[in-house]
Amino acid sequence: MTLPAPTVSIVIPAYDEESTIRDCVAAALAQTTPAHEIIVVDNRSHDRTAEIVESLQAAAPDAPLRLLHQDAAQGLVPTRDFGLDHARGDVLGRIDADSVLEPTWVAEVQRIFSDPSVAAATGPVTYYDMPLRRFGHRADDRIRRAVRTLADDYQFLFGSNMAVRASAWRDIRDVVCRDEADEFHEDIDLSIHLYERGHRVVYDSKMVTGMSARRLDDNPRQYYQYVWRWERTYAAHALRNPGLRAPMVVFSAIYPLLKGVRDVTVRTEQLRRMTQALTEAAAAGGAGRLRRVR
Repeated sequence: MTLPAPTVSIVIPAYDEESTIRDCVAAALAQTTPAHEIIVVDNRSHDRTAEIVESLQAAAPDAPLRLLHQDAAQGLVPTRDFGLDHARGDVLGRIDADSVLEPTWVAEVQRIFSDPSVAAATGPVTYYDMPLRRFGHRADDRIRRAVRTLADDYQFLFGSNMAVRASAWRDIRDVVCRDEADEFHEDIDLSIHLYERGHRVVYDSKMVTGMSARRLDDNPRQYYQYVWRWERTYAAHALRNPGLRAPMVVFSAIYPLLKGVRDVTVRTEQLRRMTQALTEAAAAGGAGRLRRVR
């Protein structure tokens, strides 16, 4: 007897994400296999994040799109937990507000979790706002596979592209670190707790999402502070395996190159927009004041 495919919820924590939330939700809605529900959890946003989600609900009233508000505490961890606690699927997907899921993401998650031994899963990403996206996707996949080999028994989830079986989440819900000081990688912390409870985490190259490379817009100090979150997370769990430091080494080493590519990409896009605005103004006979293009 064939068991029914597990239902999949998609949880999206959001704080001031008006620039990305529309595309994120649209991709989650445009799946070849529909999600059981899509939950956006707004965390005290000051911008139009909630308004945009409400407009998407109004445009597609039959879509399984829910907007929740988590106002009790500021931060990703309480917002993530709030969304996962309110999700009703057999499998709880968790992505970022700048994630753009591939159309087959839900179908791939259902395939992966048809194996009852799988408690959580993750996959590679493609950076949609960087050049050479296919190359970047292949490189990301290879790097993550290599890191997982070096990490030995610890198999880590990636917060922009992850899913956890609801029963596994309930098992670790009360022991995951709250990280009130906002010093850890919450996805790594969650992975460690899954491992410590004996849950199996898998990596699958077909479980793909797009994400923004906006982290590279940070200055070097901000970026390396972000990378150092790995070390602080490991220290909180007293993990000393040198192989676990591989992500820190890799992401620190590639930052100068990727930062250079990112800066050129951003400047090129700014130039393109300025040229387009100038062309439109010229076509209109120069009428009106040219809008400032950022």
